[in-house]
Amino acid sequence: MNKYPINRFFYPGLLSALLFAGSASASGLVPPPGYYAPVENPKKGAAQTCKAAPTPYTAKLVFRSKYEGSDKARATLNAESEKAFRDATASITELEKGVSKQVMQYMRDGQPQELQCTLQWLSSWAEADALLSTDFNHTGKSMRKWALGSMSSAYLRLKFSESQPLAPYAQQSQLIEAWFGKLADQVVKDWSYLPLQQINNHSYWAAWSVMATAVATNRRDLFDWSVTQFRVSANQVDAEGYLPNELKRQKRALAYHNYALPPLAMIASFAQANALDLREENREALRRLAERVMAGVDDADDFAAKAEKTQDMTDLKNDSKFSWLEPYCALYRCTPETLKWKQSMQPFKTFRLGGDVTRVYDPEHEKGKGS
Repeated sequence: MNKYPINRFFYPGLLSALLFAGSASASGLVPPPGYYAPVENPKKGAAQTCKAAPTPYTAKLVFRSKYEGSDKARATLNAESEKAFRDATASITELEKGVSKQVMQYMRDGQPQELQCTLQWLSSWAEADALLSTDFNHTGKSMRKWALGSMSSAYLRLKFSESQPLAPYAQQSQLIEAWFGKLADQVVKDWSYLPLQQINNHSYWAAWSVMATAVATNRRDLFDWSVTQFRVSANQVDAEGYLPNELKRQKRALAYHNYALPPLAMIASFAQANALDLREENREALRRLAERVMAGVDDADDFAAKAEKTQDMTDLKNDSKFSWLEPYCALYRCTPETLKWKQSMQPFKTFRLGGDVTRVYDPEHEKGKGS
């Protein structure tokens, strides 16, 4: 098995970042090396104005599902219920996307207003104890864990940057991290003790949100819970690389196998950064799943036969759906063909993984383009 290829994360200042990571790992949890990247040189021009934070969501987390009325495969979209869901969760999504965009801009431009805007938005929601309602349905608890993962993983770039942008904002940082911790505790409650037939991509995304928060708050109990969930997930991958609970999605089986990969690859990457190698779990389950998905993207016939439905490839036309390739190709030595495919879609940006994943895992790609 290849060693974790740290050379993929090279950027100016890497040595100091790795030394910092090494000293930090002795006392706490750390992210992969790319999260230590410094804030880049500020661009000339007027500073961005900070839009008012979306209203903190403190109501019950009970939302309609976009698959409302569908059969047990949960594969047919309901346009009316999807619109109702989008409308009801608009402020949450605005926060997720807004924070991700602000952090990306700040890490590139270094404008202090962008950082202050992020902290203002997060602080206002933290002060309101937003998203902590214990009155929720499945869609509601799903929204909670997605939001936590988005926010925590974006925040990590600020917390661990060698530029230490949060140093002057200790009080706000403590407030935000305490809120993240409360949300993670609730996510653990929401997604623990499920029967195996109910553990699917939602549980994987919950585990990712808790992993990102574990590192942001330096909480080993959260880290351990996430790792346990990863191991359960890995043991769901069968000998052929399929996830039985995602095959139930019939025409969306391939799309949901692919959707399962970003949180699993990120968890494995974060575990690796903390001296825990999860690549061997269940006979290299993560690799087996990824290779099955890649084969399915090339030719979906096997998925169609397995799920007994022609596969809906709509979601797979969106390059960001393959953001898992960044942490995956840092964990494994991807083939030249896979690397070429990855490079054809870069940069990968998805707010559910904290923003610009390529900037974290393969920064030389964008720097090579002069960005």
